[in-house]
Amino acid sequence: MNNDLKNNDIKNINKINNKKGIFLALIAALAYSISSPLSKLILDFISPTLLAGFLYLGAGILMLFIFLFRIILKKKKNKIEKLTKKDLPYIILMVLLDVAAPILMMFGLNNTNASNASLLNNFEIVMTSLIALFIFKEKISLRLWLGIIAISLSCIILSFDSLESFNFSIGSLFILLAAICWGFENNCTKKLANSDPLKIVLIKGLASGSISLIIGFSIGERIELANLWAIFIALLIGVVAYGLSILFYIYAQRFIGAAKTSTYYAINPFIAVIFSLIIFLEIPSIKFIIALIIMIIGCFLASNDKPLFKRKKKEESS
Repeated sequence: MNNDLKNNDIKNINKINNKKGIFLALIAALAYSISSPLSKLILDFISPTLLAGFLYLGAGILMLFIFLFRIILKKKKNKIEKLTKKDLPYIILMVLLDVAAPILMMFGLNNTNASNASLLNNFEIVMTSLIALFIFKEKISLRLWLGIIAISLSCIILSFDSLESFNFSIGSLFILLAAICWGFENNCTKKLANSDPLKIVLIKGLASGSISLIIGFSIGERIELANLWAIFIALLIGVVAYGLSILFYIYAQRFIGAAKTSTYYAINPFIAVIFSLIIFLEIPSIKFIIALIIMIIGCFLASNDKPLFKRKKKEESS
């Protein structure tokens, strides 16, 4: 009897944690959905590498204020593991990937439309899941495999400027490379998920942002005095899209793992597509609509780990 009660308690806790994880992943997705359309607008005033730096720096500054505020309040930490020397390789890799990914993303946005870029972001699901499988040995269900195939097919369609002549889009290539970087980065962050999320985002923001700015200025990128206002807009976008979004994402990973968090987080491109179509008054092509339908199917499959076919249990005859 006691064992049954304990099992029920564990099941209830797992259900609650699953709901928390899904909710946090969806909030993270909503926060990040503003990134592509608004970044595309700001790219007219700030060069790609510097913009990538300011976006992450905005996230780091927000986390720094929260971290200092927490110190002032002397808030006690509850069962949060400290970062150790063992975490150092993952921290370094996480920072380097967070330098490369947004820079590639900004160059991609500079060479394609925001709605196309938003959908291609979902390739991150494919990479996160495959890396979680082959490197970190996480299990992938048949349903998720079908979702991965559908998402990959959609990305292939979106990546060609012309399906007849098979002209590959340079902008799409940059975005797919960014998704690959973020796929590796998601799994590195997962390894740190039991540590303080605030510290992780603080490191990601300040370190990755600063390095990106140094790279930008080193390669000759500059901001005109008349466009200095755009820096503050970029920082604000970073606060929401790269600060709050990443913070919620890390918390979600604690409850449902890297692969599953990534699948629920996949709703963000569809919200971003709506924003993009409205902001830029884009009329979607037939190719885009086909890719969108396939992407929706893929994300639906990937975001639900229930079996495709329910097996009826045979009743044992007494």
